Amino acid sequence: MNELFKKYNIELEKEELEKFEKFLEMFKEKNSQINLSSIRDDLWIIEKHFIDSIMLNIFIELKWNVVDMWTGWWFPLIPLAITNPSVNFIWIDSVTKKLKAIEEFTEKLELKNITTINGRAEEIWQNLKYREKFDFVTSRATAFFPTLLEYTIPLLKEWWIFIAYKLDDKDELKSAKKALSRLSAKIIKVKNYNLAWQNRTIILIEKLSKTHIKYPRKVWIPLTKPIK
Repeated sequence: MNELFKKYNIELEKEELEKFEKFLEMFKEKNSQINLSSIRDDLWIIEKHFIDSIMLNIFIELKWNVVDMWTGWWFPLIPLAITNPSVNFIWIDSVTKKLKAIEEFTEKLELKNITTINGRAEEIWQNLKYREKFDFVTSRATAFFPTLLEYTIPLLKEWWIFIAYKLDDKDELKSAKKALSRLSAKIIKVKNYNLAWQNRTIILIEKLSKTHIKYPRKVWIPLTKPIK
């Protein structure tokens, strides 16, 4: 497993690697019971789920509170939580069996940095309890990009970042232009990479302040690590 991570210039601590090895066995067992994914080969699980999830760590340093929206059976949530132990991850889902499963996984993996919110993404973004409360929002391989923006940007604090894991689709990017303008957000970086012969991309979208024209972003930038 470690050699495959190194293939993508990902260096893991011994404890992190041990957790991924344990997670692999847990995922395969659960997948045999309820068919989580059509990907069943060990190498493919590692590459297309584990590595794809933590490619983000190469490009940006996550901090404080990160919401994972509409995650597909724990990706990128658990891999990111394993590799960012000081970050608080919040998982939003309305499906009870998923919530119970994540509690089981986090307990067995001894992950202390994952909490859950039981609710529908379509409703959470309208709840004042959660609006403009989070530093990062992530979403991997889920809804159409403009729809994702509608549900995620309202959850972000000003100047913080929504991270979308997508296939490399320039037309989908273009389709988000109106939504970005309406939500006062902008794409600040698009990182393309090839993973298991598939062209993928991570899109970083910043929520702007209503006063962003008067006060340039550089005055407010809260990140300690430059976006690569």
